[in-house]
Amino acid sequence: MTSPSKTKGNTYEREIVELLQAFGYKAERAWGSDGRSIGMPADVDIVADTGFSKLKIQCKRRKQIPKWLQLGNSDIVVFRADRKESYAILKFDDLLKCLRFIPNAPDV
Repeated sequence: MTSPSKTKGNTYEREIVELLQAFGYKAERAWGSDGRSIGMPADVDIVADTGFSKLKIQCKRRKQIPKWLQLGNSDIVVFRADRKESYAILKFDDLLKCLRFIPNAPDV
C-alpha cells in the first residue's frame, strides 16, 4: 500500500502536468517519480516540451513552505548560498506565462 506522503507527491505531480497541458505544453510524468523511466536523471519528475527546449521539473510538496521562501508582497524571491548561483522563486503559472514570450514558444 502506498504511503500518504507518496500519494500526496504523486497527486501533486499529476496536478503540475495538468497545469502545463492547460497552458498548451506537452508534459510527461516519470513513472514512480523516477526520471530514469523517461530517460532523464532520477531526480526529474516531469519533462515538459516548451517548443524551444525540454523543461525538466522536480516537484516538492510540503505541509509548510519556510517563511523566507514565500513571496509575500513580492512577485519573485531571489536567493543564493555563499559563492553559489542565484535562484528565483515565482508562482508556477507566472513562469508559464513568461515562457510564452520566448521565441519559438508555443502559442496558447
